[in-house]
Amino acid sequence: MTTGPDTGHPHAVSSSPQRPDVAIVTGAARGIGAAIAEALETGGWRVVRVDIGFSDMGPLRRALDVTRFDDVVAMVAAIEAELGPIGGVVNNAGITRDGFMHRMDPATQWEPVIAVNLTGPFNMCRAILPKMRERQFGRIVNMSSMNGLKGQAGQANYAAAKAGLIGMTKALALENASLGITANCIAPGFIDSEMTRAIRPDVREVELTKIPAGRPGTPAEVAGVAAFLMSDGAAFVTGETLSINGGQLMG
Repeated sequence: MTTGPDTGHPHAVSSSPQRPDVAIVTGAARGIGAAIAEALETGGWRVVRVDIGFSDMGPLRRALDVTRFDDVVAMVAAIEAELGPIGGVVNNAGITRDGFMHRMDPATQWEPVIAVNLTGPFNMCRAILPKMRERQFGRIVNMSSMNGLKGQAGQANYAAAKAGLIGMTKALALENASLGITANCIAPGFIDSEMTRAIRPDVREVELTKIPAGRPGTPAEVAGVAAFLMSDGAAFVTGETLSINGGQLMG
């Protein structure tokens, strides 16, 4: 694997002039997204952090609602004009609006979750793919979930979006593998985050008993998987869903 000068990093992107080194990470304000952005920077990517909540913006920090296709297209064009060709994206932005399906409100629970978690990644991929295909290089990583693989009571909307993302990623991989573009999913399980720390302690303890590793994962561990999938070393990995759940879901 070719690495940039003086990096020596196992998950580095090539510094070859033919290899774009600009990467986008959505949902990058905190948690897993922030950890992924840091890991990619360590590997030699120039990372554009994207989050709907950003107010202090610059070339490498942009506010965006991923559900608005025209805004995504405009941002991608601006990044390419200012920083150069985009070589990779990690679609990490996501929301939850939990509730049992028989009480789930279409407008406030179903549609927003599908829009952010499934349509958002579609919008980003649709915006960046034409140029990636022209250049015959790209790395696409979509953040699915263990619950997209197994389902989860109270999360029909979230599970549907994350399962749909796996199917979309496989289609992306099939359509673009011959052009040097990889597309993969990561399916995290119980990861230590603001969301999981807000779970009632008794419920949290029950969830931890389901994990053979006996602990939650960390954002840095998820970021390490993302950095690998974005690296030159993952050029022959495409259409896959890499689970990171401490053994909670095997098979």
